[in-house]
Order: sequence, then C-alpha cells, then structure tokens
Amino acid sequence: MKTITILLMMLAIITKISGFGRDVVLSYYYGVSNITDAYLVAITIPTVIFSFIGIGISTNLIPMYNNIKKEKGIQDAEKFINDVINFSIILCSLIVMIAFPLSGGIVRVIAPGLCDQTLNLAIDFTKITIIGIYFSVGISIFTGYLHLKKSFIAPTLMGIPLNVIMIIFIAISHNYSIQILSIGSVLSLAFQFLFLIPFAYKQGYSYSFELDRNNPYLKKMVLLSIPVIIGVSVNQINVLIDKSIASRMIIGSISALTYANRMNLFVKGIFISTIASLMYPTLSKMSAENNVHGYKKTLIEAINVINLLVIPISIISMMFSEIIIKLIFGRGAFNSTAVLRTAHSLIFYSIGMIGIGHREILSRAFYSLQDTKTPMINAVTGVVVNIIFNIVLSDIMGIKGLALASSIAAVSTSLLLTISLRKKIGSFGLKNMTLSFIKILCASIITGMLSKIFYNYLIKNMFKSSLALFVSLLAGVFIYIFLVLLMKVDEVEKIVGVIKKKMRNYKKVVEVKNEDD
Repeated sequence: MKTITILLMMLAIITKISGFGRDVVLSYYYGVSNITDAYLVAITIPTVIFSFIGIGISTNLIPMYNNIKKEKGIQDAEKFINDVINFSIILCSLIVMIAFPLSGGIVRVIAPGLCDQTLNLAIDFTKITIIGIYFSVGISIFTGYLHLKKSFIAPTLMGIPLNVIMIIFIAISHNYSIQILSIGSVLSLAFQFLFLIPFAYKQGYSYSFELDRNNPYLKKMVLLSIPVIIGVSVNQINVLIDKSIASRMIIGSISALTYANRMNLFVKGIFISTIASLMYPTLSKMSAENNVHGYKKTLIEAINVINLLVIPISIISMMFSEIIIKLIFGRGAFNSTAVLRTAHSLIFYSIGMIGIGHREILSRAFYSLQDTKTPMINAVTGVVVNIIFNIVLSDIMGIKGLALASSIAAVSTSLLLTISLRKKIGSFGLKNMTLSFIKILCASIITGMLSKIFYNYLIKNMFKSSLALFVSLLAGVFIYIFLVLLMKVDEVEKIVGVIKKKMRNYKKVVEVKNEDD
C-alpha cells in the first residue's frame, strides 16, 4: 500500500509539473488580464460546474459495482458500467442542448461584474467549451472504473496529454486567434478521455449501445448520486462565488485567485487525491464485507498521512508565498503587481489545505457506507459559511478575504463531517489523531521558520533566489523528518518500523545466501 502510494505521488508530481507548465505559458502570454479572466470563467463551466455530475456518478460507481459483483456476479457488474456510460451520454446531451443557448446567461451568473468586452469574450469561449461536458463526465466514470480495478497509474498520468495540448494551443492562440484557447481546452479533455479508453478495455470493459432503463442498480445509483451531485456542486459554488465577487473587483482579480488556488490544486492532486483514490475502493470493499475494524484502521491511516504531508506544505506555502509565485509565474506579462496579488491570496488559501484534505477523505468514508446525504448537508452548510465570510471579508481584505473565506468553509465542513462520522460509526481514534495533529503542526511551524531563516541567510550571501529556495526547502525536509521522529508521531513510527523490518528480512536473506556459498 505504502509503495504504490509513493509511486502514484511521484507520477502525480510529474503530471502537476506539466500542469504548472501550462499555467506558466498562459501567465507568460496573457498575465492577469481580461483575456485570462474570460478564459478561466469559460473553462469553469465544463470542468467545474458540470463535472460534478461525473463525480457524483463515479463516486457511487465503486460501492455499487462491488455490491452487484457480490450479489449477481461480475457479468452483471460490467453490464452495469455500460448502462452508466450510455445513461451519461444521454444526460450530457440534454445538458448541452439546454446550456448552449443559455451560455450568455450562465456567464452573467458566474461573473456578473465583467466589463462588456470581457463578458462577450467569455460567452464566445463558453459556447465552445460547453462541449467538453461529455469528456469531463466520461473521464470521471472511467477513472472510477479503473480505480475499482486497482488500476491507478493511467488515471494519475492522464493529465499530461491535457497539459501538453493546452501548452501548444496557448502558444498558437497568442500568434493567431484567442478563440483557439477554448478549442484547445475541449481537445485536451477529449485526448484525456481517449487516453483512458485502452486501459479500461484492458481491465475488461466492453462497450455496447444497449441501455437497460429498468436496471434496478442504475436507478439506485442515480438516486444515491443526487445527494453527491448536490454536495459536490455546492462545493463548486464556493469557487463560483469567489469568481463572481472577484469579477466586481479590478481586472485580473479572477486570474490572481485562480493562479493562487493552483497551489491548493497541486497539493490536492499529488497527495490528497492520491491517498483518497487508494483508500476509497478499500473502504467500499470493507463496508460491503462489514469489516468495521479494517474500515476504521484504513480511515485513521489515511487521515494521519494527510496530516503528515499537507500540514508542512501549507506552512511552507504561507511563509514562501511571494517567492514561490514569483519563481513560477513572475515573467512576461505577469508583472510584480500580479505576483503580490497572487501571493497574498495563496497565503490565505493555504490555511484551508488541511480542511480540504480531511473533507475529501471523510466524504469518501460516508460514500463507501452508501450514505450520500450527510456529506451533502455538511457541504451546504459549508457554502453558507463561505457566502457569509465572503461578503464580510471581501469588503475588509479584498481578494485575500475571498481566499480566507474559502479556507474557513473547508475547515468548517471537515469538522462537521468528523462529528457526523463519529456519530455514525462510533469512536475511531480521534484523541490519538488530535495529538498527532498537534505534534505535526508544531514540527511544521518550526520547520517553516528555520527554512525561512536559512533562505534569508542564503540570499544575503549572494545565492540566487531559485537556488536559495531549493536548498532551504531541502534543508526543511530533513529538519521536518528529524522533528517528527523526535516527537514520535504515530504514522512515522509505523513507517520506520516497516523499513526496519524489511532491512532485517534483507539481512537474513543475505546471511542465508552467504552460508549457502
């Protein structure tokens, strides 16, 4: 489990680096301008608003598949996957037919504060990007299917073709026509979807045009998906609210928020999503088998690993925000003002990283129990919290207030989910997890402070900013490892125990081999 986790994280890093390459190219050519505002609003529609349909379906796909396989056999389970695909095609067609003529109204709802030029550009973009709904939903379904088959590498790497294609189209759009930006967005999603198909067929999937509308499992999945769709969609409403309020601020505010949030998505994609993807099929299987002990143990391990990885990253992101943003985006049309605006937003987004991590893990814990209602209720509560703090903090802090409001909402939702889960399954080690959390937080703060002091020392001694950052962060890794070992964090001690056990086994094998020789 730990080996595949490390492998997937390494692959996710490669994918996310290609994603940063896409963002760097976009920021280089267009900076934080009305063009990037219009483009980012347009791609929000297929990739954020309507992708929650695919997420809602794929979330219930895994536990439903396991139940069908247990009750009816694998043939019926595979037929169920085919019915889900055909049902999704019909659903997406209905959405496109309704959304295409209403694209102008949708853009005005998402970003009511855009000036006329930016608004018209966003509407033109949206009429093209709306087609991407088919591919967004298809990607979610095939990703869920591959995960339940314990195939994780292809879904982790699928972002690379998307990012490479987008880099090419961004460069072409700058030299020819900005409309090519939206065309590239759709084509990149299409290639991402096509990339997954051979891997799905290799795992046993076979497409058929048949759709059993009376399939009781399909009907049950649709009913279970409705709360998930509502829950996921209201989480996305937080993003839309941020963009809506930011559209009323100075030009480039939407872009600055989006670039800052990329760091959250970077951490989520590498660590949170990887751990959640590995954990979810296991939790679903244990839930189907009524393995309560194994269920709780898997859940605790996932939360502890999230804490161990995400907390230090969030602290480092806050302390090095301006340096990181300048290093990644600070070139071309992305000037010093854009760097500061984005860096300040990153500081307040970083506060909510751990809340996002816990929320993703705990939501899947409920979904594995086929309880989709509780996460939905908590997500709605989170949106209300976000709206309240958005209104209050945006007047006081500007776009920084929007980032902070999102973080407060994420942390609030994770706390509510924790309370709800404890009521549902009983005690699952909250006391020990809280103690571990405090130890990791203390180690992370000390690491961040020492790393920043070391960075300032290197800069004063004529080190280049990029080299000083690399060396200070590398030193921070060793400091952090030393501190969590010193503080005896549970999950770290388990990892050390596994390493020692493997070393002892290896030593025995070598000794036996030497004796035979």
